[in-house]
Amino acid sequence: MLALFSQTLGITAPVFAMLFLGVLLRRLGWIDVAFINTASTLVFKGTMPTMLFLAILKADLDTALQPVLLGYFALASLGGFLLAWAWSLWRCPRADRGVYVQGAFRGNNGIVGLALATSMYGDYGLSLGGVLAGAVILIYNTLASVVLALYSPNARTDPWSIAKSVLGNPLIIGVLAAIPFAYWHVGLPAWLLTSGDYFAQMTLPLALICIGGTISLAALRESGAMALGASLWKMIWLPLLATLGAWACGFRGAELGVLFLYFASPTAAASFVMARAVGGNHQLAAGIVVITTLMAAVTTNIGIFVLQWLGWI
Repeated sequence: MLALFSQTLGITAPVFAMLFLGVLLRRLGWIDVAFINTASTLVFKGTMPTMLFLAILKADLDTALQPVLLGYFALASLGGFLLAWAWSLWRCPRADRGVYVQGAFRGNNGIVGLALATSMYGDYGLSLGGVLAGAVILIYNTLASVVLALYSPNARTDPWSIAKSVLGNPLIIGVLAAIPFAYWHVGLPAWLLTSGDYFAQMTLPLALICIGGTISLAALRESGAMALGASLWKMIWLPLLATLGAWACGFRGAELGVLFLYFASPTAAASFVMARAVGGNHQLAAGIVVITTLMAAVTTNIGIFVLQWLGWI
C-alpha cells in the first residue's frame, strides 16, 4: 500500500511542485504580472503548439488516434456541461451562470492534464494526450463560448465568431497541422526536430509556473460559496461520474488513466481570461481556478491511488 502511494506521488508531485514553485517565485518577486502575461502568450502561441505538433508527429496514430475514446470524452464533457448548467439554474444568479458553468466543466487539460498523462505514461501518454488535447480545445472552447454568450452582454454569439475563435486557436492549428505529417510519415530534417524539441521542452515547466504565479488568495476570499460549489463539481463529481462511466464502457489501463487525469484536471486559467473578455464575473472565475488548483494536489493523488488499488489502470 505504501509503495503504491509513493508511486502515485511520483507521478503527480513533479507537476504540482512546478505549480507551487510559481506561487513562491511570485511571492519572492522573481516573476511578475508582465512576465506571466508574456510567458503565457509564448506558451499558448508558440511552445505548446510545437509540443503538440511533435507529439503527434512521433505518435503511432493507429494507437493514439482512438475514435471511441474521443467520442466518449466528447459525450462525457457535454454531459458534465449540461449537468453543471442545470445545477447553476438553481444555485446562481443569472449574470454569474456562464462563469459558474465554465468553471465547473472546463479542465486545464492542455497543461496540467497533459503533464500528468506524460508523467504517468511517458511517450504514449504524451501522444494520446496530445490527440485528445485537440478534441478538448474544440469542445471546451465551443461550449464555453456558447454559455458565456448567453449570460454575458459583451460576448459575440454568432456561429462565425465562435468558429473563428476555435479554428484560430494556435493549439488547434498545431494539432491539425501535424496530422498529415504523421499520417503520411513525412520526414523532417533532424536539426529541425532537435530545435523543435528544445523549444517545446519549455512548455510544461513554464506554463505550470505561470499558473502558480496567478494563484491569488484575495480572489479566493472574494469568490465565496459559488466558487466552492463549482470547484466541488469540477474536482469531485465530474471526474467521479465520468471515470465510472468510462469504466462501465470498457476502458481500462492507460486509456482509463488518461481519461481520469483529463476529467480530474483543475479549471483552466483560460476561463478567467474569457470571463474577463466578455464582461463576466472574473473574480468568481479566478476563485474557481485557485480552489480547483489547490484541490487537484489532493484529489488527483487520491484518484490515481484508488484506480491503481482497484487494478483498473
